[in-house]
Amino acid sequence: MLRGIQNATRNWLGRLITGIVLGLIAISFAIWGIGDIFRGFGASTVAKVGSTEIGVERFRQSYNEQMQRLIRQVGKPIPADQARALGLHRQLLGQMIAEAALDENIRQLGLNVPNDIVAQRIRNDPSFRGITGQFDHNRFLAILRELGYTEARFVAERRRQMLQQEIIRSLTGELKAPDIAVDAQNRFANETRAVDYLMLGPDQAGEIGDPTPEQLAKFYDERKQLFRAPEYRKVDVVTLSAEKLASTMNVSDEDVKKAYEADRAKYVTPERREVHQIVFQDEAEARAALDKIRQPGMTFAQFASSPERKGSEVNLGMVPKSQILDPAVADAAFALKPDTTSEPIKGRFGFVLVHIGKVEPEVVRPFEEVAADLKRELALERARKEVRALYDKLEDERGAGGTLAELAKKVGLQVQTIEAVDRSGRGPDGQLVSQLPDTANLFSAIFNAEVGTENDPVQLAKGEGYLWFEVVSTTPSRERPLDEVRERVIERWRNDQVAARLKERAKEAAEKLKASNISEVATAMGTKPQFIVALRRDRTQGDFPATALDAVFETPKDGVGTAQGASPTEWVVFRVTGVTVPTLDPNSADAKRIRDGLASMLTEDLVAQYLANLQASLGATINESALNQVVGGSAN
Repeated sequence: MLRGIQNATRNWLGRLITGIVLGLIAISFAIWGIGDIFRGFGASTVAKVGSTEIGVERFRQSYNEQMQRLIRQVGKPIPADQARALGLHRQLLGQMIAEAALDENIRQLGLNVPNDIVAQRIRNDPSFRGITGQFDHNRFLAILRELGYTEARFVAERRRQMLQQEIIRSLTGELKAPDIAVDAQNRFANETRAVDYLMLGPDQAGEIGDPTPEQLAKFYDERKQLFRAPEYRKVDVVTLSAEKLASTMNVSDEDVKKAYEADRAKYVTPERREVHQIVFQDEAEARAALDKIRQPGMTFAQFASSPERKGSEVNLGMVPKSQILDPAVADAAFALKPDTTSEPIKGRFGFVLVHIGKVEPEVVRPFEEVAADLKRELALERARKEVRALYDKLEDERGAGGTLAELAKKVGLQVQTIEAVDRSGRGPDGQLVSQLPDTANLFSAIFNAEVGTENDPVQLAKGEGYLWFEVVSTTPSRERPLDEVRERVIERWRNDQVAARLKERAKEAAEKLKASNISEVATAMGTKPQFIVALRRDRTQGDFPATALDAVFETPKDGVGTAQGASPTEWVVFRVTGVTVPTLDPNSADAKRIRDGLASMLTEDLVAQYLANLQASLGATINESALNQVVGGSAN
């Protein structure tokens, strides 16, 4: 969270501190492994680096914060088992251990940052500036409260980061990328090639007859696993969805009207004004400035940009009244007529002259326009409350025992029986089972459950309901006989024949193209010639397949090549007719971007080596038992 409020001020060095430690996870665990556990620390410690311990509660807090950030990003809950499978706890612990190693190094070197320098850095942070452009202590405290930080904790964290930055700066200095590397990167990214090509598909493969019984049997025997029937499960399902329940809710027109009036502000786009202001230390200065502005031929904008201006000029842009922090300024700004300047106003930060430019009037969406949407919202709101009540009711009934079908009937919910579903959510016909919602981990939960046992409910996407299931029976995976899958086997055999024939046709076309032109070869192959003037590595054009880009850029000018297209039944034959090597002005913005990017990569490599060596020399141990207490995994 702390790093989030520093976005406005981080430079390449600041970004390193947060980015490198994440990038070093693999290095960290490669060095330490997971065997060094239960050595020299207790159950309250997750890991130890040198003399620095990472406590269980500290790790738990950081892990929970990380999970909440991810949930906000993906817009739905992340089950604990999925988070463990993705290794999120390992990633976080790797980051914390890398940071702890750097902090340990700082302590060993006896480094510190004086209080006045830390305070100055905080005062200069744009995140904490008020309306005058200066440090606003009230805003500072408000942001810290929102992020869950005390002032002391924030100052300590900022001091820690400053020390880390000094270590990195002393290690790397100002690394510069070699010119030859800049040129190579520019060529790789921006080189273009002219290409003549033709596409070969099933039409160019010729007629493929049916396989003989012997061919088909041999093909099937060699690929039986491809045609094997998966395990299927018969499942009883009870779905409690707020969206479906909302369709049964009775919402009267009177209720909709009351809701509209009660929350009318939601349907109002407030008036916005273009607000400019100049803040002066005393009223006399403000009055003198106003007199100059009102002189013939002088405008507010001209005065604001002139050397005569003594106050601090601030352009608030187009804002509603609610976004102007100073009440006196807000009242004056929304009382003025367009293109007028106020009298001096005594505000929070001094005496203010306010000038109004454009005005966008208030816009109100009429009831008739929003009634239908509002009615749906009210129905959904009532449905959510009913979902909670029915959830509690069904869970209470489950405590008394019984099958899912019996319990659902008691609370008035319907049971759907899915006769057969595989791990991918498909039925025997290969189609997705439409009765089941698209819910993360549902099918893995179904296939991890035992027949006839009670299972935890699965939460629907966005928290809009629940799904209970009970596995009724299982149909084991089995080998399908040839007669059952004959059509699929024939189709697969034919596709393989087409792919093999096209590969040979592509070789034949390439040999012809070496001695002829693309038009003649395309005619001979029964297709059309195509041309691209400027093909790049990072994008394709027309129907030229992206899978063939590497082959084109590995082929020299006037060279001929072949490459498989988007599938084995598509091939491309091409000639590189031109190579354009881009020139790069060393003083251009592109050159600077490339140079900075390469310098950042070189710096990251150097810091990665430093931290890897530092962590190895300090030694690190991981308490797997304590780690799994936090994330709910097994001790292995």
